[in-house]
Formats: sequence, C-alpha cells, structure tokens
Amino acid sequence: MSGQLSLWQQLAAAPVLWLVVTLAVFMAASWLNQRCGRTPLLHPVVVSLSVIIVLLKLVNVSYDQYMEGAVLLKFLMGPAIVALAIPLYDNLARVRDLLVPLLVGCMAGALTAALSAVGVALLMGADITTVLSLAPKSVTSPIAIEVADKLGGYGSLAAGLVLITGALGCLMAPALFRLLKIDDPAVRGFTLGVSAHAMGTAFAFEYGAVAGAFSGLAMGLTGAFTAVVLPYLMILLGITAG
Repeated sequence: MSGQLSLWQQLAAAPVLWLVVTLAVFMAASWLNQRCGRTPLLHPVVVSLSVIIVLLKLVNVSYDQYMEGAVLLKFLMGPAIVALAIPLYDNLARVRDLLVPLLVGCMAGALTAALSAVGVALLMGADITTVLSLAPKSVTSPIAIEVADKLGGYGSLAAGLVLITGALGCLMAPALFRLLKIDDPAVRGFTLGVSAHAMGTAFAFEYGAVAGAFSGLAMGLTGAFTAVVLPYLMILLGITAG
C-alpha cells in the first residue's frame, strides 16, 4: 500500500501529468459545451477551472506544483493573444472608420465597470482592500492582478473576480443582444471584449471572425486604459489602501 502511495505521489509530482490533465479536461469541457448547444452556463473555461480545482484538492497538489506542468500553457497565452491581431488586420478598414466611437465606448465601458463595482461594494460595506480588488475585475487576469496589487488590493481575489465577471458576461450577453436587437457582429464583439475580457473574446468568435477581432481590440484597449487610469482615479476618489 505504501509502495502504491509512493508511486502515486511520484506520478502526481510529475509536471507533464498536469499538462496532460489540463488539456484533457478542457477538451472534455469543450465537447460538453458543444453537446449542450454552446450554452454560456457551461463555458469550457469555467467548467475546466472547477474540475481542476476539485482534482487538485482531492490529490492534495499545490498550485505551485500544478503550475510546473501548466507553465507551457501560460507561456502560450502570449502568442494566442498576439494571434488576435490577424482577424483584426483583416478588418482594419472598418476599425479606422469606427475609431472614435470605439475609443469613446472603451473609455465609457471601462469607467462604468470599475466605478459601478466600487460603488456597490462601498454601499454594501466592503472593506477598502476588497473594494480595490474589485475595481479592475473587468480586464484580463494578468492586468487585473498587477493593478490590484498596485492599488493595495488582493491580486488573487482580483483574478477570481475576473473569472466570475467573464462568465457572467458570456451568460448575459446573448439575452441582452436579443433584447436590444444588436445584430452587428462588430458591436457584439466589442461589447464582449470591454465587459468580459478574454472569456468574452473567446465567446465572441461564436458570432464570427469580425466579432472576435473587435472583441480582441476591445480587450486590449480596455486593459491598457484601466491599467493607466484606474490608479489615479482611485486616488482622485480618495479610495486608497493607505
């Protein structure tokens, strides 16, 4: 029994195991999502995340140990984001035509996302550290973590809030598009990118390459704008950790 336990511990410690597990879980989650009509309720990222967390808890594997194997996937996030420039380049003429509305929409969306979250949190009596962790919840995880840490919030909490925001954005977007009669794929994509970051961008490709291109653009613009403006905005409002 002890020999079997030792063998399992050695296997669990092998970095390649968790790389394979991550890929297998995501493929299974994608298949499940497709079988269920691509419902946002079973978004592959959310399902995969939940399953992997449960697995790590069951086998008592730490996050650092898991990341030894999954670090390759983290590295590939960079090229994947850069690859979003390809459909964007294909629609460059339309981006130029809509540049001013896109910039205005990006700034308005980023400010609304941050200020509404901060306002609700303050009204509900959240402590300042939690409020500062909530502020960057509508941008992609790497930016949100850095911004939250800079503001004096919890980077880990910000990362979790980013995932929740993305999942809710993907869940609510189809109904809102139908309610508001938004059929333009560029508008749909840009809306998802501003409000639901990377998860929204992945979901936007369900509406086509044009929606995906504009969502990727929105995600990048919103992240950059938030990283630059949010720290000064919090100081201006007097919401600081110090």
